[in-house]
Parts: sequence; structure tokens; C-alpha cells
Amino acid sequence: MNRLFIISQKHQQQTDAIAAGILLANQLGLQPEVMNYSYESLSGDAYYNPRIAASVRAQILAEDEAYVQNTLAQLKASNTPSTTLWCKNLSEHACKKAHPDDYAMMLKSIHESAHFLPADWQLIRHTKVPLMLLSNNPLNRVKSILMAIDLGTNDASKQALNQAIIMQANRLATATGYELHLGFVIRLPKVLRDMDLVNSRSLIKEAYQKHQQEIEKIGLEQDRVHILAGDADMCLFELSCRLKAEYLVMGARQRQGILGYIVGNTAESILTRIRSNVLVVPHQTVD
Repeated sequence: MNRLFIISQKHQQQTDAIAAGILLANQLGLQPEVMNYSYESLSGDAYYNPRIAASVRAQILAEDEAYVQNTLAQLKASNTPSTTLWCKNLSEHACKKAHPDDYAMMLKSIHESAHFLPADWQLIRHTKVPLMLLSNNPLNRVKSILMAIDLGTNDASKQALNQAIIMQANRLATATGYELHLGFVIRLPKVLRDMDLVNSRSLIKEAYQKHQQEIEKIGLEQDRVHILAGDADMCLFELSCRLKAEYLVMGARQRQGILGYIVGNTAESILTRIRSNVLVVPHQTVD
């Protein structure tokens, strides 16, 4: 469990996942390991002729392997274990490979895609270890970390997920020396806010008083605790921008089946606009 699983895709990553992964592994005291995924849809003779297809795949794999080795050499990390694999379904392979008994975290550059349920969403839904997704549009950082937890829950599994988020965020803050902040969003539908049927300021003030004991147990100073009312994904996005957070640590309930595809979760929604690196703590880590 002392390894960091770094996902590399030469043609599909905007942020250098290998460099970021090596740095983070050193900070967290983990052993980095690079899994370089290669895949291209073949056409023409390469599609119909197995011999030509095998030759094309071999050439692509060789080029991608050379890319990884050159990158590691430039980072003075040539001893880092790496594997180059021809694989169409990255998320399925990665989630099976990165088992909690062997890996402490998985890291990948966010892949911006217009396709329904891209690989990043599938990773969020199925990962069994914390998943770090690197932003392609980072803010000017001020060395802060924002962790999003649900102070208002009475559900035992959600409370356990809160503790897992706090543990991961504290570990990241200790390793980086960054200032840790807490964000809690009181979910308030837009229609209620627009109609002024609920006083959001009163709700927030009451929440600070109601959860004071829990906040004290977490051990953060009052000015690092932020309670907001509204839509969770938008509130967390705006708060992370205001804090210029380098990392946002949050949980994922990992809904499955038809309902999960329709409803989604906050971790998935926020990826469309976030400008921080997102550490997703899966619900499976507390099962």
C-alpha cells in the first residue's frame, strides 16, 4: 500500500502526469509506478490485416515506451518501475490493477472529452483507492488545500467517508506544508434562493453554531472553516477559486446502475469547471 499508481497517456493528457506523480510520490513518501496506456483505432490495411496490425501496434508501443523512459530520465527517476500496455479500456484495467492492498493512491491528468462517460468519470465510479485528477487549467496557487465534508449528515457511512476525507487531506497538508481549509455546503435549491423563501445567511449562522463541536474536533481555526448555502458543485468551485486552492479533497459515493448514470455525483459534476487538482476519496475505502 506504499505505491502511487501513475496513469500516463501520451496523446490524451494536457498536464504532465509523470512529473506531477513523481513529485507527489516524493512528498507523500510513496513509491511511484508508471502505467503507460497506449491505444489507437486502426483503419485500412492495419485494421483488416493482422500482421500489419501487429506491426503498427508494436511501433506505437515502442514510441510510447521511449516517451516514458525519456521523461523519467529527464526527471532523474530512471529507476521508477514502468509498464507500457496496449489497452482500450483504461478505467477497467486501472481499477483492477490499483488494489488497496498494493497502492495508496492513483494519479491521472484530467482528460477533457465531449464523449458520454469518459474514462475519468469511470475511474471515479469504480476506483478502490484515492484518485488524484490533475487540473489542466490551474489557478495561480497560494499553497492551500480545501477539503469538502458533510457536517450535517447522520448517516454512518457518510460520517466514515468524512473521516477518510479528513485523513487524506491532513496527510496531503502535512506532506506539502499547505494551509488546510474546510468547506461544507448546505444544499439549497436555486428556486428557493430566487424566491427568497429561505434566509441563507441565517442557515449558515445556525450551521456554524450547530456544528461547532465537530469543527473543534477537526482542529482548524475558525477562519479556515467555510460554510455556504447553494448547489454543492458551484459553491465548492467558487470557494476553491477564492482560496486559490491547489488541491480539492472530496468524497465520492460511487453510485452504480441506471440511477447512478442519471444522477451522477458532485465529484463528477465539479470536474467540468474545477481549476484545482481533485483528490477523490472513494466510498469503497470505508466499506
